Amino acid sequence: MHIEVSGHGAPLVLLHGWGMHGGVWGDVLAQLAQSFTVHTVDLPGHGYSKNIGWVERSDTHRLNTKIDGYRYAQPILQAVVDELSACFAKPITVCGWSLGGQVALHWALREPAKINKLIVVASTPCFSAREDWPCGMPREVLEKFAAELEQDHAATLRRFIALQLRGSENERALLAQMRAQLFSRGKPDRDALRAGLDILRDVDQRGELAEIRQQTLVIAGQRDKLTPPGASNYLAHAMPNARLVEIAGAAHVPFLSHPEQFVETVKGFLNAKDN
Repeated sequence: MHIEVSGHGAPLVLLHGWGMHGGVWGDVLAQLAQSFTVHTVDLPGHGYSKNIGWVERSDTHRLNTKIDGYRYAQPILQAVVDELSACFAKPITVCGWSLGGQVALHWALREPAKINKLIVVASTPCFSAREDWPCGMPREVLEKFAAELEQDHAATLRRFIALQLRGSENERALLAQMRAQLFSRGKPDRDALRAGLDILRDVDQRGELAEIRQQTLVIAGQRDKLTPPGASNYLAHAMPNARLVEIAGAAHVPFLSHPEQFVETVKGFLNAKDN
């Protein structure tokens, strides 16, 4: 797994979202590195990280996720956490954005002694909508992304980026910035993208949130269309030691649209003696 380390201070691990890589954090990385030792991860099959066996599943298994999705998606999520955990021996703070937030939640639950604090950015415990969960993306939209992924995954990722930024302040400039970053470390592995979509479509962590007891900062974008503020509000209330900060004018990528506010919020949370 490719991990870049910069700065000095307490360790802070940054996990990116679906289809991206560690370079997406942009200028906030340098700012955070002034106060923390920042470990910027390329998740397996993304950026400079190689694919690993857990995403090399058969088409039969992938199709069966429609029937029993959680059975296949949950081990994928655990495999990512196992890979990450093997890279860090000491207790850390984890900051996960979007899909990276779901990975961070699972990691904090499974290894409470290793994760000191948790930051969840524009994420959700359940990305896909359900009868009792209106804060998710319609399942048919995710199925459409999965189908389009098989035809042209580069175009699919570009469309996904556009959804992330819809309604954000400085939307056009941010879209150009993210598109320029998208393949700067090469195209992500198609199997890894499939696995990530399986997690987004099928994993539901709502029932586990009360067991995640780390001090947690939940950062939401006021205009986020993918993981709406209602999902972040749910996270903050369901976790026993969490608090919510909503950034006005931000959509799904608040660390790019409002970097100064994002950095100050993170630093205030991590430097506070009692959250």
